[in-house]
Amino acid sequence: MKYALVTGGSRGIGRAIAIKLATELKYPVLVNYSANDEAAMETKKIIEEAGGQCELLKFGVEDQEVAHSVLDTWTGKHPNDIIEVIVNNAGITKDGLFMWMKPEDWSAVLKVSLDGFYNITNHLIQKMLTNRYGRIINIVSVSGVKGTPGQVNYSAAKGALVAATKALAQEVAKRKITVNAVAPGFIKTDMTADMEEKELKKMIPANRFGEAEEVADLVTFLSSKKSSYITGEVININGGIYS
Repeated sequence: MKYALVTGGSRGIGRAIAIKLATELKYPVLVNYSANDEAAMETKKIIEEAGGQCELLKFGVEDQEVAHSVLDTWTGKHPNDIIEVIVNNAGITKDGLFMWMKPEDWSAVLKVSLDGFYNITNHLIQKMLTNRYGRIINIVSVSGVKGTPGQVNYSAAKGALVAATKALAQEVAKRKITVNAVAPGFIKTDMTADMEEKELKKMIPANRFGEAEEVADLVTFLSSKKSSYITGEVININGGIYS
């Protein structure tokens, strides 16, 4: 059986992606999350009530030892199955002006986005290469493309992930594995709940925040066979914000 894995998949954009991969592409979805059991169970319930299949994998993507242990346990129970879609969505923000940024706020953000990408993708890519097919989608951000003041750490993490996307795409393209990045702008999620939407939307040509489902539609397309000639790309989904 072929599976899709979504990291940080219990809420927001991750949840929307997991639901669409399960219902539209019919993948049994592995939803990774680090802390919120209630949100993860809710995601699983939504997917199953829609006729999809979902398993929950609880671990922090930044902890290589634990991440590998959980994934190896899953692989041991599914020796003939393969994870052929990886969506690296897990990310955190620790915003603040760079001059006052604490070392732990710098490293925590890079560890989740960047080390998380390495810990998951590097561990699973060998089987993908052997299978000669795969889809890797990295959720980055407008911050990683144009930079955002007050988010030097987040911009650095996502910008590095953009570069990693382009490099890895060239390494694995011959094996029919595509690697792309999706860069959302302002999307209605828990992460943007405290933002001044009324003021911020004035700088967005589309004059609104995006919906998590709109990002999920794009990721679903990139996860499908229809996207086989698109690789190494960074696709902005931001309502027209300059990037």
